[in-house]
Amino acid sequence: MLCAISGEAPQVPVASAKSGNVFEKRLIEAYISEHGKDPVTNEDLMTDDLVELKSSRTVRPRPPTLTSIPSLLSVFQNEWDALALETHTLRQHLTQTRQELSRALYEHDAAVRVITRLSRERDEAREALSRITVNGAPASNGDNMQIDVQELPGHLVAKVEATQEKLSKTRRKRAVPEDWATLDVISNFTPTQTSRSLYTGARTVSVDASGDLALLGGSDGIAGVFSISQNKLVQELPIGSPVTDTLWAGSKAIVGTSSGIVKAFENGVEVSSFSGHAGAVTALALHPSGDILASVGVDKSYIFYDLTSFVQVLQISTDSALNTAQFHPDGHLFAAGGADGQIKLYEMKTGANAANFDATGPLEAVEFSENGIWLAAAVKGSTSVSVWDLRKASQIKVLETGGQVTSVRWDYTGQYLATAGPTGVAVQQYSKSSKEWSEALRSAVPAVVVDWGSSARNLVALDGEGVITVLGSA
Repeated sequence: MLCAISGEAPQVPVASAKSGNVFEKRLIEAYISEHGKDPVTNEDLMTDDLVELKSSRTVRPRPPTLTSIPSLLSVFQNEWDALALETHTLRQHLTQTRQELSRALYEHDAAVRVITRLSRERDEAREALSRITVNGAPASNGDNMQIDVQELPGHLVAKVEATQEKLSKTRRKRAVPEDWATLDVISNFTPTQTSRSLYTGARTVSVDASGDLALLGGSDGIAGVFSISQNKLVQELPIGSPVTDTLWAGSKAIVGTSSGIVKAFENGVEVSSFSGHAGAVTALALHPSGDILASVGVDKSYIFYDLTSFVQVLQISTDSALNTAQFHPDGHLFAAGGADGQIKLYEMKTGANAANFDATGPLEAVEFSENGIWLAAAVKGSTSVSVWDLRKASQIKVLETGGQVTSVRWDYTGQYLATAGPTGVAVQQYSKSSKEWSEALRSAVPAVVVDWGSSARNLVALDGEGVITVLGSA
């Protein structure tokens, strides 16, 4: 009989009742006290599981001190026993390490194969996106949408330049319209009418230039046109998926959806549909010229569309999902609020990143002031609005509203900044003469979004249940 650990004939042999292996008693007891397992089968083992075997053995005398050869031999024996145990443990660890290495190499090879397959599928998807058609008709004359094209078409560049030149010259000299609401009028706003619940899960409303028609939609896949003067829905538009944003482009109603589709309607009839986003559309914006539409989405890209020909003309990928968007009043810059907490400014003509402003968290809303130099921004879950100066590229004011902010809207004159949230609607006013901010209005009407009516004579607020409340003078 040989010990399964030392490989030598045991002086006090014992056998495992579980595995049947023979061991030197002192070696196996030492191993059990340290590991609690069988050194050969790695099964749980206790000293009670050991059976002592009968065998003839020579009783060795008690070893004297290390001054004799027998005592030295005893020490060497103990050292040999320890070495045998350590060698056995190392062999077990080596076998285990080899198995783990083999498994890691197999997983690495599998990961490489998956990455290769996903890269191929991504390239195929991009190639398919580049051939997207609008309204089922393929683009012609080289108008196929190109991923990450870096410039607008020439005719749109000319339009951007003409719009900028026209608006930038007249902006500072532009007087406040005579019929515009004054501070006294706005400070006395109260709820004047409330609609029934229109669309559950509503999160967007847009008022047209006349101030009478409000475009909204909810999670049921239907958008509607609401007449403020009649206090009723006058038109419903079938969308097919939850509505994420709306806006008016002249008489055209533009709707963004959670399925990544942007639809355009005129007189209740769908005139175009775009599907360039690979995820939900989070926001829409209209260029001051009225001919260029922008959309941003969770797929980390923004897209420009030519509304005169209903063609997608530019798609730029960014480094973050985009939550909100707005054009500069002069039309030469495009701002997008990222989920990474950055306000990203892009040049219209090239799509190049012009500047980034760091906010304190994912952006909820960004809005340019009509003065052309200020940008208001709200962070998700925040109770304040930050005002940035584009000339200084820095934050110049933080307006505390006292409640969560989900929507921000400047008026046409740049004097009033409306905010909305679960706790109500508020209006902050900036006085050019005193260069001071003050609170012009605070209403307890809960809202997820707010928009100015005609001549700032009223505010249109929408809550999550699709109820429209109009705040105005009694």
